[in-house]
Amino acid sequence: MDIYFTNTLSKSKEKFIPLKEGEVKIYSCGPTVYKDATIGNARTNIFQDVLRRVLEYNGYKVKQVMNITDVGHLVSDGDEGEDKMVKSAREEHKTPQEIAEHYTKLFFQDLKDLNIEMPEVICKATDYIPEMLEYVKELVEKGYAYETSTAIYFDVSKLDKYPVLSNVNLEDQKTAVRIDEDKEKKNPYDFALWIKAPENHIMKWDSPWGPSYPGWHIECSAMSRKHLGEKFDIHTGGIDLIPTHHENEIAQSKGICGKIPANYWIHGEYLLINGGKMSKSLGNVYLIRDIKEKGYDPLVYKLFCYTSSYRNKLNFTWEAIEATSKSLERLRNGYQNHLKGSDKIDDKDIENLKNIEELFHKAINDDMNMPLAMSYVWEAVKYEKKNEEIAKLLKKFDSVLGIKIDKIEKQEDIPENIMQLVEDRKKAREEKNWAKSDELRDQINKLGYSIKDTKNGMEIVKI
Repeated sequence: MDIYFTNTLSKSKEKFIPLKEGEVKIYSCGPTVYKDATIGNARTNIFQDVLRRVLEYNGYKVKQVMNITDVGHLVSDGDEGEDKMVKSAREEHKTPQEIAEHYTKLFFQDLKDLNIEMPEVICKATDYIPEMLEYVKELVEKGYAYETSTAIYFDVSKLDKYPVLSNVNLEDQKTAVRIDEDKEKKNPYDFALWIKAPENHIMKWDSPWGPSYPGWHIECSAMSRKHLGEKFDIHTGGIDLIPTHHENEIAQSKGICGKIPANYWIHGEYLLINGGKMSKSLGNVYLIRDIKEKGYDPLVYKLFCYTSSYRNKLNFTWEAIEATSKSLERLRNGYQNHLKGSDKIDDKDIENLKNIEELFHKAINDDMNMPLAMSYVWEAVKYEKKNEEIAKLLKKFDSVLGIKIDKIEKQEDIPENIMQLVEDRKKAREEKNWAKSDELRDQINKLGYSIKDTKNGMEIVKI
């Protein structure tokens, strides 16, 4: 079955054709480990996880590379200011290495909590300084880079086209150049490949240009070339990376080998908080561990992300998380009901289930349409007959969802007085005393519990 993705490069939805049959190479931009990763960052990780799971569902062997930025990401995406790692180290009174180790550990814990499949290769920027230096040397030798008193810059005027992803009008950009822009730049939109370090700078390495450190964009180009080659299938990241980081990755690659490194560029949209932006000033910067501390399974957030396309903005509210928590519980309970079910299924049921499976497959292959895919998951969960074959189908779907649908939900202890009322009601129903049964149901509801009659018995839950 064909797969389609929305390609930022072409601004259209395209049929996916891998460079090598049966294999897919992916480069995913990872975190800059100078602070906690937010639930907005986690949304990007979730869509990247779905991407590789969809490819695996279709039988592809995936090789995914992800970077960990622990040097070179300046506080301004315009390649100005100090390194984010250095700034965080100063504020927290730690070394950059301590900062990186601390936040990298927290990031990987988030991935584990969200049941995100780990990339085959994880690259820490500071481990690839030689590869980055070699990349810069090549760009200088090919005439795509030049030296100033402060840095080695990439000369975008040497390219046939720049930018290619965002299509920003550079003439309009000229009027917005900062007053403190480096006057030695040939063009205001040239970007730093390598930065000469002040004497007191705490992160620097020897280079042909003296003690210095890498710019942000060079690491991804050097790492992807080393592990995936000059050309690979898919490059992913958040939508915020398009106008600067990913544009400059493409520029560097074209300077080195004349090629755009990836055929498909796939980007995830922003997460909103209560309809607005996430910001410290508003006090609405949430982390995965905030979700855990409120008593929710982190996979509730993953399921919540499936309520919208990765290409659309998604609005986070705690009310939505509460509702999604109940949905996850129903999904898992539904799976258990099918697993324990003994209803016989006939040829018509088999045909219905095959149809559900095919529709689910079409949905995930249509640009990872998770809201539509989830509608077929629910159709299977709510299937009238309860049978182990349906549980197997749901488990297959979960290879894409990654929500641990087979996890057994903890049943809270039901107070003895409620259980006694339940037993009394059960007896009344056996005696066909429907008035008494309804009266007992009302008593149970008034005490804060709901009782439902199902084919597998009575379900009692706290309201």
